Amino acid sequence: MAFKLNLNGVEHTVDAEPGTPLLWVIRDELKLTGTKFGCGVASCGACTVHMNGEPVRSCQTYIEDVEGAEIATIEKIGDNKVGAAVQQAWVELDVVQCGYCQSGQIMSAVGLLTENPKPSVEEIHDYMDGNACRCATYQRIRAGIQRASEILEA
Repeated sequence: MAFKLNLNGVEHTVDAEPGTPLLWVIRDELKLTGTKFGCGVASCGACTVHMNGEPVRSCQTYIEDVEGAEIATIEKIGDNKVGAAVQQAWVELDVVQCGYCQSGQIMSAVGLLTENPKPSVEEIHDYMDGNACRCATYQRIRAGIQRASEILEA
């Protein structure tokens, strides 16, 4: 079945079965591999993308539910002010260890800072809860979000 998808500002028509997770359309059909498969049940955050500016788990968002929505992936997130600040902070602080979860971490961090540009440590912790990092770089991720907040303030 054909579905229209606005991904990273580009209209695509994809052939997929209803019930196909957006994650697989992004990775397999459109060949954008920055969005990762982690758990498949929306509990790890590796597959996070933005739908109409809000972070969503693409492994549990179905292709038929995104028609008419604007979807942004990690490949495009640096094109906005908040995304660019988060990416700059991640590089400055060398946040990444293995990197597998980082696209989801960054997408969630951008969601947080878009909603709340000056979050407290507790607000960062609460918002980012549900984004798993097997390398346990949570302290560096929180520091990266705090640094991105400073960059946005400057």
